[in-house]
Amino acid sequence: MALDIGMQDLIENNTLRVPVALCIDTSTSMAGDKINELAAGIELFVNAVDEDEEAHDAVELCIVEFNDGAGMIAEFAGIDRLQERPIRQLEAGGMTYMGEGVNMALDALDRRKAMYRDTGVQYNQPWLVLMTDGKPNGSPQELTRAVQRVNELVAGRKLSVFAIAIGADASMDALAMFSPRRDPMRLQGIKFREFFEWLSKSVSQASGDAPGDDVTPDPDVSGWKL
Repeated sequence: MALDIGMQDLIENNTLRVPVALCIDTSTSMAGDKINELAAGIELFVNAVDEDEEAHDAVELCIVEFNDGAGMIAEFAGIDRLQERPIRQLEAGGMTYMGEGVNMALDALDRRKAMYRDTGVQYNQPWLVLMTDGKPNGSPQELTRAVQRVNELVAGRKLSVFAIAIGADASMDALAMFSPRRDPMRLQGIKFREFFEWLSKSVSQASGDAPGDDVTPDPDVSGWKL
């Protein structure tokens, strides 16, 4: 029986991993320049990690979108796999089902961590990067469940959250529910490229830390934070 590609990657390369779950808002309000710059920023992030000697083998990325529900854009994979299967074009539409999106991202992290355990691969504290320009309007039950899951993981030092508000209409209160240890940060305009440059530097730093270390990101956010 053929091995799952994700499992095969872990067996062939047992480097310490830094799993990053990117959970992005692709609702109607993200249409136009926002969605285009977000897509360009993600591509920049993948390329920057690819060019970093340490981060290239360590960082794994999955991408979840939320709009009228939640969808998996890219399952967890290393940078090589992501470049073999380019990320599809992002399209904006629908509402802001944030709770559903976060739950899908956490489920993906759970599956990947189980693979790490099965293959004996060590990993650093997973990252959840949550980006939205609005307020959650999906199922209240899903939102409550997502908030509870995130807070339990953060309290147990099993997850680091980076909550990013896009534009003036993004709810800082909603993002704060998902980020109990760090205040949410608001993006300057649509400086997605600058944000993802900062993110790539931060994950590169984390890839050189000891297994299980907490995340200490690059402190200089002046290039993108409002």
